[in-house]
Amino acid sequence: MNDSEFDAITVTGIRVHAHHGVFDDERENGQEFVVDITVFTDVSTAGENDDLAHTVHYGELAEAVAEAVSTSPVDLIETVAERVARTALRFARVQKTRVTLHKPHAPISVPFDDVSVTITRPEPGA
Repeated sequence: MNDSEFDAITVTGIRVHAHHGVFDDERENGQEFVVDITVFTDVSTAGENDDLAHTVHYGELAEAVAEAVSTSPVDLIETVAERVARTALRFARVQKTRVTLHKPHAPISVPFDDVSVTITRPEPGA
C-alpha cells in the first residue's frame, strides 16, 4: 500500500538529549537529536465516534519515541531511526511509519544546517 491509502498522524520536532555517535565526545557529552515521526493508520472510526481508543495517542507516541532515542547509545543515527520505527510499530493501530532522525550538531567540519536519515517501515509481517 502506498501512503495515500492510509490516514496519517505526524509529530514533528521531538527533541531528545542523547549520547549517540562514533566519537568519544559525542558519547560523553551527548547532543540534541530531533525526531519527526509519521504513523499511518485508519482514523475513520475515531473521527466518527470521537473516541481515543480507536486511534494512536500521539502523546504516548511522542513519549515512547523520546525514550527510544534517549537510551542505549549506539554509533549510527540509522540504528536509532530503526529503533524508533520498531517502537512506533508496536502501537496496535500503526500499520506503517516514517521516521526522520535529525542530528543538527553532528561533528562536520564544514558549515551545515542539519544531518538526517529518513526511513519508512511497514508493520512486521506486512
